[in-house]
Amino acid sequence: MSIIQFTDDDDPVDIRFDNVFKAVFTRDSPASMGALSKLVSALIEREVSVAAITANEPPVDNLNDRQIRFDINCRAENGEYINVEMSFYPRRYELVRLEYHAAKLFTGQGIRGQEKSYNNLKETYQITILGNDRFFPDDEFYHSFEYYDPVNETSLRGKSRIITLELSKIGKLVEKPVQGRSPRENWAVYFQFLTDRSKRRKINEIVETEEGIAMASEVLLNISRDEIERARLFSEEKYQLDRQSELVCAKEDGLQEGLQKGLERGREEGLEKGREEIARKALDEGASIEFVRKITGLSAEEIEKL
Repeated sequence: MSIIQFTDDDDPVDIRFDNVFKAVFTRDSPASMGALSKLVSALIEREVSVAAITANEPPVDNLNDRQIRFDINCRAENGEYINVEMSFYPRRYELVRLEYHAAKLFTGQGIRGQEKSYNNLKETYQITILGNDRFFPDDEFYHSFEYYDPVNETSLRGKSRIITLELSKIGKLVEKPVQGRSPRENWAVYFQFLTDRSKRRKINEIVETEEGIAMASEVLLNISRDEIERARLFSEEKYQLDRQSELVCAKEDGLQEGLQKGLERGREEGLEKGREEIARKALDEGASIEFVRKITGLSAEEIEKL
């Protein structure tokens, strides 16, 4: 029985945001790694233990990188390669992008050498949780794709998989008794309704039932209650939203030149304000100027002026 519970006073950051999702599942802690293993296991429908995050750059506390990646590339104990990502704002080309990255994940395995052959290739899984929009015409929220001949109804039985979870399709699932849902369904409900206060009792029921979700909640609550960490995540999310808004406005107005200038200006101003906000909160908590300088990239002179 889990001791983790969300109270009426808790205001968890939305785990459907790409950067929050990554922060929860890539921490160097047993809870974070355990939660990632349980999530992957639920989605590929067999027990998997994640052994290592193999490509997680830039690190989650880096505010200076302008090409932040929010996917989680990891390797299971049996050598299988898994890429997991939350796409809260999926693009129209999302499905083609998934096919491209699934192919790269599979062909990126090293099998060169005298002692290796195609038999050494491990299974790979491109897993994407889609936060908004419907991408497939049916009402199923979960899909697992593989190479398949639809005319002759024959599977290639290959080692490459694309798995999608469409959160926009699970509305009625939340009313289903928690014990009657599969682990995959419980994860979907958790992601979609975590920040909905009217569903808090149902979320706590899931936390009590699913060990992996309890682990994820432990990490998420620590992040949500840490003002500095919360400010950092919101700074990243604000940059994403500002950038997306400027793209839409520029496209509507047909101002291509203004688009480029606006993006550059918004990027610099957004990151600068985010660093200053984190620095102020850190100083208020008694952090040294040297510590604040390291986590924000601001100079000592800039910090002293705050």
